[in-house]
Amino acid sequence: MAVVALLGLVMLGLGRYVRSVEGNDLRNWIIAQWSRAREPQHATAKDAQLGFPVTNPIGVNAFLEQEVEPWKRRRSLEMARDAGIHWVRQQVPWAELEPRRKGEFIHPEYGHSTWDKFDEIVSLADELGLELIIRLDTSPDWARPNNSHVATPPDRLEDFGDYVTAVVSRYRGRERYYQIWNEPNLGVEWGKNPVDAVGATELLRVGYLRAKAADPQAVILAPALSPTLEESPAAMNELVFLQQMYDAGAGSYFDIASVQAYGLRNGPDDRRLSAQDVNFSRPILFREVMVKNGDAAKPVWASEVGWNVPPAGAPPPYLWGQVTADQQARYTVRALERARQEWPWMGVMNLWYLKRADDRELSDLQGGFRLLDPDFTPQPVYVAVKQYSMRARAQS
Repeated sequence: MAVVALLGLVMLGLGRYVRSVEGNDLRNWIIAQWSRAREPQHATAKDAQLGFPVTNPIGVNAFLEQEVEPWKRRRSLEMARDAGIHWVRQQVPWAELEPRRKGEFIHPEYGHSTWDKFDEIVSLADELGLELIIRLDTSPDWARPNNSHVATPPDRLEDFGDYVTAVVSRYRGRERYYQIWNEPNLGVEWGKNPVDAVGATELLRVGYLRAKAADPQAVILAPALSPTLEESPAAMNELVFLQQMYDAGAGSYFDIASVQAYGLRNGPDDRRLSAQDVNFSRPILFREVMVKNGDAAKPVWASEVGWNVPPAGAPPPYLWGQVTADQQARYTVRALERARQEWPWMGVMNLWYLKRADDRELSDLQGGFRLLDPDFTPQPVYVAVKQYSMRARAQS
């Protein structure tokens, strides 16, 4: 019967796709229809009463601290706002705040306060009606004397807690949402050391308790876990890592769970689910782990969402898949809409990413995710998100 149903769907829709096939659209359409017909029920607790509801879930990752000129920070946020984006995930790296020694917030070369540009970013977001998700991670040299890699947990978690206290205290009453660390299930984000779910949980515990002490209204996001199939000291499947964090008590130390929702080589309606495959549907498996561990009342926010357009001439392999600019635009909008329609447990979805400060990344694969060029030229995905937001506002 499934084969008959698939053939019927193909006959109904094939004509229109044959006339407008671009890249792998036809393949992805067939996969979408096939996987929809075979999709089972998921234990995601769709009727759960969730905390921290959001009206506008569209967010974006930004690197505003890398912009030298203040006017570029302003224009970046203005263009995000104009596209209907409400949330901005922005790093406030510890390595930049206290670069030389504990308690000294002074730029070692220029002598000014290291808070200055972050204060400006917070003020701009306030002015433009945007909300920040402040990412707290990295560590300065003095906090990790035996490791030169900046994405390394410190030797003393008390020092990390002091950094969290400093940031949350400074922005108390203005910002509420803080994310503790990023991708600890990847060794490259864990000091190039073997990944350690227990250690990541302890870091989260310290950050959560210190943030709540500094501001009881602070909302803590768990670290975003990278979707990966690897099982080695260098990387761990995020579903396994999440369960290990729960086993270590992590459920008591975050308010919102964090995933990454990448389509990679498939479209946004690929509903195939497997712990050994990464596609846009994978957050469903993540949510099922949460529900199994009694965390159905917590929402999931996506720290990163996107499809990659490799630059012209870039040789394979394409680590993050390959789509055209037009596909990237359409798939991103469809992903936002699918989450709105089908995943009531999903809150903010932060697109990866707004722009970089210069063009050094344009020739490599990472640059294929951008919404804006360094000179603010919009990519098709930016235009599509803006149009989608305008339609959503008109219908609300």
